[in-house]
Amino acid sequence: MLAIVAVVALMTFRDYGLGWDDYTHSQYGELLLKLYGSGFADQRALSFVNLYKYGGGFDMAAALVAKILPFDLFETRRLVGACVGIVGLIATWRIGRHLGGPIAGLIALVLLATCPLYYGHMFMNAKDAPFAAAMAVLLLGMVRAFEEYPRPGARTVALTGIGLGLVFGSRILAGIIAPYTFAALLLIAAGEARSAGLRQSAARVGEFIWRILPALALGYLIMGLLWPWSILSPLNPVRAAEYFDKFFEKPWRELYAGKIISVTAMPADYLPRLFALKLPEIMLVLGLAGVAGALFAATRRQLLLSRRANFVLVALAAILPILVAILAHPAFYNGLRHFVFVVPPFAAIGGLAGAWLFERAHAFGKVATATLATIFIGGLALPVSDMVRLHPYQYTAFNWASGGVQMAHKNYMLDYWGLAFKQAGTALRAKLDQMHLKPPGGGRWTVEICGPQRPAEVALGPEFETTWDRKRADFAMMLGTFYCRDLSAPVLVEINREGIDYARVYDIRGRPVPNLLTEPPP
Repeated sequence: MLAIVAVVALMTFRDYGLGWDDYTHSQYGELLLKLYGSGFADQRALSFVNLYKYGGGFDMAAALVAKILPFDLFETRRLVGACVGIVGLIATWRIGRHLGGPIAGLIALVLLATCPLYYGHMFMNAKDAPFAAAMAVLLLGMVRAFEEYPRPGARTVALTGIGLGLVFGSRILAGIIAPYTFAALLLIAAGEARSAGLRQSAARVGEFIWRILPALALGYLIMGLLWPWSILSPLNPVRAAEYFDKFFEKPWRELYAGKIISVTAMPADYLPRLFALKLPEIMLVLGLAGVAGALFAATRRQLLLSRRANFVLVALAAILPILVAILAHPAFYNGLRHFVFVVPPFAAIGGLAGAWLFERAHAFGKVATATLATIFIGGLALPVSDMVRLHPYQYTAFNWASGGVQMAHKNYMLDYWGLAFKQAGTALRAKLDQMHLKPPGGGRWTVEICGPQRPAEVALGPEFETTWDRKRADFAMMLGTFYCRDLSAPVLVEINREGIDYARVYDIRGRPVPNLLTEPPP
């Protein structure tokens, strides 16, 4: 399964376009390399827009790999993203295997690899997909640590430390791990206090914490390497948390449930509804069953305490961040990209439920097992067919039960990051060559943009100039989203999936054109 994903990624990584933040993130990665390369003399990275309050490990890695591989910077970023996403797949497989054995691990891996939300983001999301993979690595380390309680081995401690460094070196949101780690540890401590006495239980908790302390030191070191601003002052991580605790931009409006709503006023059902609409049906069923089953199994005293603790740990990793967000009600925007990190543990706990079902089917004989396997393969076929048909826009997928992207395009944001501009730029160049058109005066064509301008510049190339001034534009390149107006002008290019336009290019030469925006974009 991992080999299949790797081969497909190698064949397709160049197909993915740039998102809104990609250009700026690439600059941040280069500045971080200059920070280290100059012996900390060039400190522009430590005050670069607001990205210095994020870790830059992914951006640094991509910038460094781009100096070695024969691809351009943005193609390299897609390839590095795929590699990081596969690390998340590996970690999820191992978590599932620790929870429920080989079958659970395989099902967890397959569920995550065929999830359009995770698969699509791993190619083009420089913030949230690496964070999701890092959280999976950390969760694997913690699962192993509780399995070996109270004496986690050196390899487990090292893995946990690497996970800690990667998650806190990506986003300060990593602090969400504390509640479900504490819950798992409390379950073990309470169980041992009941059977062996409070003193012995407290001694074993102390031994566990003492043995895991090197992971904290290793994590802090890695965090500092990936996020140098965080260690300039001991309070900088706290300052970053305070900064992101409040919405730090001028609020805009997005399309949700058919209405245009301010991102600071989204309804409380935003996350559960979008997860229900976007996750594949088989993942939803198995994941929810796995969460309920794991929490129930955690109450069964005949099971090993370490196993019960890991059930709690992974189940809470899948649902607690969503519950906390519903209660805290921050600004919600850009679909589910900020919560991709809950999908790997959801897949892992779904693997546990799937393995339980196959175990029960096996007791009824080969016919029952074959029937269940057929249902399982059929359930996977739905998201896989979506991933093929929507390529390279898998992250926009909505599940079949919801009505798919045909339902979603008038009710929710689809290509909110503007990936379709890459394909639109390529198609426009081909169309102009086919029409034997050259820019007047031997200069450059001018294109007005409705969407992210930097990605449009990269997609169009040096033969084009982008502008916001419609009075002198030759063409208009627009995302197929609610804030871009439909024009009464000849259409040169349409990027279409499932009958839905993801991007268009209009010929507006010599024509009066209204404002392309129906309202300010994100």
